[in-house]
Amino acid sequence: MATAERTATPSSPTKPSSATTPKNNKSTNSFMASLLPTSPTSSTSSFPSPSFADDAQRNRHSKALSELRSALSASPHVSPTSAIWGVPLHTPSPALDVVLHKFLRARDFRVADALSMLERCLEWRKDFGADSILDEDLSSDFKDLEGVVAYMNGFDRHGHPVCYNAYGVFRDRELYERVFGDEEKLRKFLRWRVQVLERGVSLLHFKPGGVNSLIQVTDLKDMPKRELRVASAQILSLFQDNYPEMVARKIFINVPWYFSALYAMFSPFLTQRTKSKFVISREGYAANTLYKFMRPEDIPVQYGGLSRLSDLQSGPPKPASEFTVKGGEKVHIQIEGIEANATITWDLVVGGWDLEYSAEFIPDAEGSYTIAVEKPRRMSQADEAVRNSYTSRESGKLVISVDNSASRRKKVAAYRYVVRKLTSS
Repeated sequence: MATAERTATPSSPTKPSSATTPKNNKSTNSFMASLLPTSPTSSTSSFPSPSFADDAQRNRHSKALSELRSALSASPHVSPTSAIWGVPLHTPSPALDVVLHKFLRARDFRVADALSMLERCLEWRKDFGADSILDEDLSSDFKDLEGVVAYMNGFDRHGHPVCYNAYGVFRDRELYERVFGDEEKLRKFLRWRVQVLERGVSLLHFKPGGVNSLIQVTDLKDMPKRELRVASAQILSLFQDNYPEMVARKIFINVPWYFSALYAMFSPFLTQRTKSKFVISREGYAANTLYKFMRPEDIPVQYGGLSRLSDLQSGPPKPASEFTVKGGEKVHIQIEGIEANATITWDLVVGGWDLEYSAEFIPDAEGSYTIAVEKPRRMSQADEAVRNSYTSRESGKLVISVDNSASRRKKVAAYRYVVRKLTSS
């Protein structure tokens, strides 16, 4: 059993910082545009329609869906065996309605436009070989990018698969040239990136009321703006044209100041529904933001979570306990009931650390000495989750401490542990 004790020291209030007006930058402007929807009517979400939609709107949507079904069956571009994302297009089903609804919403329920978009998507999937791309081994060309640049990792609190994107590694000019150096290399990268997306799509339910969309997290830290402008635009165009309404929420983390400023410039041209699906989190607050949407065991360690790529082969992650560490506060987590010769393994993380961490074992026996398992050490903002083990020679409790008394900032945190008893042979 684990319990937490808290002690706090008073902290002085922070002073408000003065706002600055950013200078306009054409390169940054273009890069920003490549990350946002190109049309105010193109939404990035596939959450259900608002419950307050009036009857007229619901009737319009229902009528458009019925018309698109009929138009699809009569289309010369759709064969009796045509399917998309594993859903047959000539067999009426709830899954087909979910698919058609995505194309309709992407085109503001204009049936002719939605049909045209679907037909072009089918043609692209055939030419690109998208239906069989999951069977291809593309890892040899992108071994360095697996689990770093684009990857599926866990789910949000509502069961949506989460796709992470981080392009900061391409500040390395040699790596950039190796991946994007010419048209053929860019083509291969786009193919690999589509494969990553298709992995996420394969996890969707395609059922009314089910999980029918992804969460996308984009890390903007150290992302080279000018160099990736062309690649970003191509990726965005390809995804918008061929994966409509596949993203329920876009979360941008480690956002530099100019991105926030430019988003404020672009936002008036986006629909309210689209804007509601964007989350902007400035640098240093990734964990605080992601904890709102995902559990810590589903968040990668580099973003203040407990998920390690090496653990993914071991099945579903072990749930973690969440807590907060207030400014000026010390938290002591006590794990009691540890028997003699048992081994306890624990994971601990505090988002944006910048505090002191330690662990000690306190034996139950009177007169026994407390053992410093991990001496107090300062954890930097860049430090990932701690994982450690200790085998006790006698029964007692483990006390894990985090000391945030030198900071005024409230931080999210999580821990989990497992105790393995010695088994007699």
